[in-house]
Amino acid sequence: MKLNDKITESFNIKSKDIDKRDVLEILNIFNAEDKTVVEAVGDCLDIINDIVNIVIESLNNNGRLFYIGAGTSGRLGVLDAAECVPTFSVDSELIQGIIAGGERAMFQSIENAEDETKEITNIIKDKSIDSKDIIIGISCSGEAPFVLEFLKQSHQKNASTALITFNNIENLKYVDNILRVFVGPEIISGSTRMKSGTATKMILNMISTTTMIKLNKTYGNFMVDLKIMNKKLLDRGVYIIQSLTNLNQNEAKQLLTKSNGKVKNAIIMSELDVTYLESEELLQKNKGSLRNIIEK
Repeated sequence: MKLNDKITESFNIKSKDIDKRDVLEILNIFNAEDKTVVEAVGDCLDIINDIVNIVIESLNNNGRLFYIGAGTSGRLGVLDAAECVPTFSVDSELIQGIIAGGERAMFQSIENAEDETKEITNIIKDKSIDSKDIIIGISCSGEAPFVLEFLKQSHQKNASTALITFNNIENLKYVDNILRVFVGPEIISGSTRMKSGTATKMILNMISTTTMIKLNKTYGNFMVDLKIMNKKLLDRGVYIIQSLTNLNQNEAKQLLTKSNGKVKNAIIMSELDVTYLESEELLQKNKGSLRNIIEK
């Protein structure tokens, strides 16, 4: 695909003289263009649904989710994966982000990293990627060599594969599902950290959070599987226990200590008058579903 044929590289007429505008006018351009991102993602919910269902199936069968990207795309994948640990108390191995150029690329631009593919075989071997896993590549252009080669080699290991892109690329035989999101030209031509980046963040939020909901990591919209790692999360845990039981703040805090800092267990212990070990057994029998346990 030629550079001028790519949506992500095309000229945005709405921002053609943006350098002549005052600050408020520039902000209005940003705001108006970001609204188009929401609509573009909304147009793709069917294919996002297909990808999420594959992720759920994979994780329910002892598989893992890997996000693969370069630059902004890679950083957003690493961020989404990292945030699942405190939010849903999942093991850091369950959802992983891999960025071209490695950890250093998280903090500084290594623009040639997306063209380097020689380390991919070693990464796939080191991660033991196999048929249980799902690999989601993120490439705004749809052409990043690191991302495509990673998908190709993962497909050879019989892993499920998907690609998020913002161009109208052709089908790839080694990618099971291609999510093409047409957010239109960037405000600054080619700067895909902007509208494409915003859409990527939205989509990854949808994929990981919906998956966690369906893996019984929430009760309604309560974060009942959060990991207590600081005072804010402790206060949140106490608030959730109070909201779902008849306990006052002090009682909820004491029970959270007895439940080893696990909100789900605390709620079960309170509602069913059982011990911590009994609450653990109930969670195992019910695949972690708090609703199934306390609403029987």
